[in-house]
Amino acid sequence: MINRKLDKYIEQHYASSSSSLLLKGARQTGKTYAVRKYAKEHRMNLIEINFYEDKDARTLFDGANNAKEVLLRISAHTHKKTSLPQTLIFFDEVQKCPAAITWIKFLVDEGSCKYALSGSLLGVEMKNIESVPVGYMAVKDVYPLDLEEFARTLGLSDEVFDALRLSWEKLLPVDPKVHESLMKVVQLYLIVGGMPAVIQSYLDTNDLNVVEEKQKEILSMYKLDISQYDPDKKLEINEIFELVPSELDAKNKRFILKNLNEHARFSRYEGSFLWLKDAGVAIPTYNITEPRIPLKLNEQRNLFKLFQNDVGLLACQYASGIQLKLLRNEININYGAIYENFVAQELSCHGFAGDDHSLYYFNNKKQGELDFVVEQEGLVVPIEVKSGKDYERHSALSNVLDNELYSIQKSYVLCNGNLEIKGRKAYLPIYMLMFIHKHPTVEKQVYKLDLSNL
Repeated sequence: MINRKLDKYIEQHYASSSSSLLLKGARQTGKTYAVRKYAKEHRMNLIEINFYEDKDARTLFDGANNAKEVLLRISAHTHKKTSLPQTLIFFDEVQKCPAAITWIKFLVDEGSCKYALSGSLLGVEMKNIESVPVGYMAVKDVYPLDLEEFARTLGLSDEVFDALRLSWEKLLPVDPKVHESLMKVVQLYLIVGGMPAVIQSYLDTNDLNVVEEKQKEILSMYKLDISQYDPDKKLEINEIFELVPSELDAKNKRFILKNLNEHARFSRYEGSFLWLKDAGVAIPTYNITEPRIPLKLNEQRNLFKLFQNDVGLLACQYASGIQLKLLRNEININYGAIYENFVAQELSCHGFAGDDHSLYYFNNKKQGELDFVVEQEGLVVPIEVKSGKDYERHSALSNVLDNELYSIQKSYVLCNGNLEIKGRKAYLPIYMLMFIHKHPTVEKQVYKLDLSNL
């Protein structure tokens, strides 16, 4: 069984709140499985309605006068009792029935049941929802398994993880044997990725051909979504999606519109790029004019890189049928794009990208390019990603650190080597990404205006 941080989040939510919980994210990230797991572990009376598969269920709310009437209809439709203690009603694929979200306020107020919701394309479809019930519904973004979850699924013990965390906190080198093993975990993760069904297929079979077939199924689902949910732009969106691997493999990894159309303009294609982002299947990273806080004010929306939401899916597109050779180092391949995609994916699920903020990189003709730039605890932190042996070569990072206008206090170089500190540069084994999170501001921001002298 795959255990996730999401399981703990769901547990804590229902233990401390009577509100409903909405899980949103791309297909196959484990939303439905997580709800079912919670219900099973707590021996709940689970009533599950999938609005994608059950078209008749989409009319359950039509003309209803109150929550009790809705519950009566749900009971009649599912042939299950909503009046039993510990009942959890689960609305799956709610993008197909926006009324379910509109009605959740009244259902929660009625109080006899708990509610969970999930949706795969809510970022695309939320515009069709009349009223989002603030205060009655917590929203949680669900991503593929991150590296820590993947490593623990493979058997990483608490003792080893605690030792890694201690190395991170004390900035000390990792034990060589542990370092070697964790690098092998990273290498496997780059190929398998974090999709729960793909990981389960690997655990069940250890067969990379089976893994690849499962990844191809997911890619086919994404393409089906593109064709179904935006028929007017489906060819355009699909072409962008198909170009992601080759664009990342290009020299500067930036998405070049001319590869779509010689006369392409960003204003024409912006909606298609946003569709992929809102659907959760791609991660945009925008260029900034300066690495200074706030980064959002310096972003250039028309200059960006586009990453896959899961590095395993990217590897599947890159290296069909040669995964085992890659793991055995029997062939040479430029891992740069795959490494960067892994970092973008990990940073996203650690809070550096979301509905109101994005990932960033910095590219300047005079100073060079930084792979990522993030805000962490009120500071700008450049991140360089190095897949080769010459990871101490990074002229752009040196240029930015030397620029007094930016006042950069620290930087990370994610590489294959062990942990080492050189001035403001922290050389980190790439698996240390597990500990790089966007922490909320902890200081109180209290300000009182005194107008007594007026």
